[in-house]
Amino acid sequence: MTQTLLHIDSSVLGDVSTSRKLTAAIVDALQQDHPQTQVASRDLADAPPAHLTGRVMMAMRSGDLTGLSEEERAQVALSEELLEEFLAADTVVIGAPMYNFSLPTQLKAWIDRLSQAGRTFKYTETGPVGLAGGKRVVIASSRGGMYAGTPMEAMVDHQEAYLLGVLGFWGITEVEIVRAEGTSMGPQAVEQAMVSAQEQIDRLRIQLLAA
Repeated sequence: MTQTLLHIDSSVLGDVSTSRKLTAAIVDALQQDHPQTQVASRDLADAPPAHLTGRVMMAMRSGDLTGLSEEERAQVALSEELLEEFLAADTVVIGAPMYNFSLPTQLKAWIDRLSQAGRTFKYTETGPVGLAGGKRVVIASSRGGMYAGTPMEAMVDHQEAYLLGVLGFWGITEVEIVRAEGTSMGPQAVEQAMVSAQEQIDRLRIQLLAA
């Protein structure tokens, strides 16, 4: 059975981006064991989704395009394209660098396009229910400092914690994090971070083969 994989990058740093190196390595590892996997790539830094306006958001909710400009109609169409692309994927690899303790705004804008009631979640009398389960997500997390397992993690991590919260809200429970930390702490720290990340990728590959 052919699998579909959606490869998302969001770093603005191009070839020097740690998260881009991680997503490339993850996608390569996943393809090694499933060479027939169909990969769709989207670079949110190269072609960033615009931040939502009220008129576009209301049109996304209602489906009513009456009175919208051509640009606004194009924005609604882009939201649908991004959402369908995401829902169609069996596996999603998300490059998520930490910028100022949070996500790149390009990645947040992508999330805002996907988070649609009736599509990725719904509200019920007993609370919200996720509608986008049944897929695997791998987060390629890069951070200039060291946060995991430290007091700083609870104080300032609005990156991994936010993504896990959103994905869980959408009903996605199969989430793995490949993390490279300390990438702004000197060459030795960078080398250690990349070695650690590759070990995580190797373990992930073994885990998926055993599943």
